[in-house]
Amino acid sequence: MVFDAGTGSSGGASPASSPPPPRQNPLRVILTAAFARQVAVGRWFTVFASLLILTASGATYIFGIYSPALKASLGYDQHTLNTVSFFKDLGANLGVLSGLINEVTPPWVVLAIGAAMNLSGYLMVYLAVAGRTAAPPVWLVCLYVFVGANSQSFANTGALVTCVKNFPESRGVVLGILKGFVGLSGAVYTQLYLAFYGDDAKSLILLIAWLPAAETSVDPFFCFLYISIGLAAYLLVMIVVQRQFAFSRTAYSCAAAALLIVLFLPLCVVIKQEFKIHRERLELAAAAPPPHTITVLEMSKETERPPRPSSPAPAETSWVKGMFRPPARGEDYTILQALVSVDMAVLFVATICGVGGTLTAIDNMGQIGQSLGYPARSTNTFVSLISIWNYAGRVAAGFASEAFVERWRLPRPLVLTGILLLACAGHLLIALGVPRALYAASVIIGFCFGAQWPLVFAIISEVFGLKYYSTLYNFGGMASPVGSYILNVLVAGRLYDAEAGRQPGAGLAAGASRDKVCLGVNCFKKSFLIITAATVFGALVSLVLVWRTWRFYKGDIYARFRDGDGDGAVAGEGGDGRLPVDQRRRPPPPEEEESTAVNGRKE
Repeated sequence: MVFDAGTGSSGGASPASSPPPPRQNPLRVILTAAFARQVAVGRWFTVFASLLILTASGATYIFGIYSPALKASLGYDQHTLNTVSFFKDLGANLGVLSGLINEVTPPWVVLAIGAAMNLSGYLMVYLAVAGRTAAPPVWLVCLYVFVGANSQSFANTGALVTCVKNFPESRGVVLGILKGFVGLSGAVYTQLYLAFYGDDAKSLILLIAWLPAAETSVDPFFCFLYISIGLAAYLLVMIVVQRQFAFSRTAYSCAAAALLIVLFLPLCVVIKQEFKIHRERLELAAAAPPPHTITVLEMSKETERPPRPSSPAPAETSWVKGMFRPPARGEDYTILQALVSVDMAVLFVATICGVGGTLTAIDNMGQIGQSLGYPARSTNTFVSLISIWNYAGRVAAGFASEAFVERWRLPRPLVLTGILLLACAGHLLIALGVPRALYAASVIIGFCFGAQWPLVFAIISEVFGLKYYSTLYNFGGMASPVGSYILNVLVAGRLYDAEAGRQPGAGLAAGASRDKVCLGVNCFKKSFLIITAATVFGALVSLVLVWRTWRFYKGDIYARFRDGDGDGAVAGEGGDGRLPVDQRRRPPPPEEEESTAVNGRKE
């Protein structure tokens, strides 16, 4: 016997259809306190807040703008500057601590810690570069930069991981959009610092310090995509216009004001989506039967199922044995099972080669342009181009790889292989010093650097599950500082200084006894030939992961999330372990439903 609360008179009569809910004035609903609370606590507002947070968290990608000021003010040679850059990359990607904190605290705690670290770290760097404090030793500058950059891992963990768990079925799209805004942050910072401080690279460090601390169905994601494309187009136009015409402080301020307006446009998408959810809830409430009448339904013998026998609890094994007995791909691995798996090792090595090479080019873009004879003003252009195409790579990789997985069941690591091979073209343009080709190299390297991250993080979430994603996500990011140290500090920095030492006429910059300046194609030629070879090796390694995961991606990897059985949703809508209300499968409309079975017969 099954008791079903329903409408109807008595004795098993068919439920009467409920009248549709009365139409409401959308503006009147939107202006109510209840709707404002729904927006503030909803998962769509979490996406909007994450977009703003991540837009302000990409300060590590504009190191090329203020590194010359850092180098000149503190009298560093290229090897020392690259060592500081390595600690920047180490801080930005050493996120295991933030991941563990996120496992036991709400996301706002992680974000607050990150904001405090960002302000304290970069503020001390600014005071040192501006001469407000005594010149600190190199190890202390490295510590300042590490603390400030480590805030980026806290921002990524608190914002991005939460959104991925809220939208597990669309994780490729989510990662592409959110990481795309991180990629745009370099160009955003450039526009804002020109408006606030003029062309003063030292003050850019101050902006980096205070700005992040001040921001403490897939259709909506396409709206976010269109807005982000508009933002990227606007920034690209501003780069071209500012290069052709001299801007005053007022003109920079107007450009920055328009930029801020575009940044807040996603809030309109959030309000529209939350109103849709509000209306659907009213319709469901109006269609719900009154709770007083009870209809007795008898299940037919064919539909009766015996209770499932409970499976015996597995015998307890030591954690060492469990570590080497992982579940099937796509299930929730423990942290140790994921860290010792062959899949993680292969992905880690490929990321070291790919991200390490592109990050070396980004961090040294100022010195690369100087060695090839580009004017100092072009450095800002290179950094902005890298930022915009960094965004394009992240968004394109997120959406395109999602289409490959959903439509053609192709392994996502295969897209990563293609990106690594494309990056080799950018490295060769730098190595060969092709005239006027640094603009094209900036575009290719920015695109490939950005495209790698959503692919790596989506692969981790799909292969190893979402239960410990906060920690595993940050472990995957650790490949970046490892690659940066090998290819940037040990290779590019040392070879640059060695070549500068062989150029006595260009050996020392005025006013800085240790600031070696190298001019000519040979300054970075050997370095980027080595980086090209390393990237090709990384592409070959990634093919191993393609082969190992081919059968896994041929299946429906998102089936359990579409059926509402996934455990990825966080507190809030869908916090019961199922997909949120607006992503669950809807029942057919009343006119398409079969008639209700009462007492084993169809009425």
